[in-house]
Amino acid sequence: MKFFTDYINLVLIAVVLISGGMLLWPTILRRGRSGISAAEATQLINRRNAVVIDLRSAAEFANGHLPSARQVEFAELQAKVGSLAKNKSNPVVLVCQTGQQSHKAVRVVQDAGYAEVHVLDGGLNAWEKAGMPVVKQGAAK
Repeated sequence: MKFFTDYINLVLIAVVLISGGMLLWPTILRRGRSGISAAEATQLINRRNAVVIDLRSAAEFANGHLPSARQVEFAELQAKVGSLAKNKSNPVVLVCQTGQQSHKAVRVVQDAGYAEVHVLDGGLNAWEKAGMPVVKQGAAK
């Protein structure tokens, strides 16, 4: 019991607990979120044949979108969710302009039976900021 009565030991224990908590904090915050970065999205697309679904309007889609993205307007998602991908075990990446609408759509896609659904954090804005390619009216930008 002398170990716990020495103030130096108590300070060291507190430092260990606080630093451990700070290391775990990002993991705790990320749990339950389905957002991924542009680099992570690229890996899913290239390595695991992820299906990219752009939830913006047709006009916004024409102004620029991710390569190989399919446009399904957010309002039409419920009706078209069954035909997003042939294989429901393939990852699905949802994209909108800022990422807000995509987070709302995750539940709809998961409820349709897709096992792995991700949101591009920051949407197309973050994709462009990361210097990733954008297809604009048939030409890469």
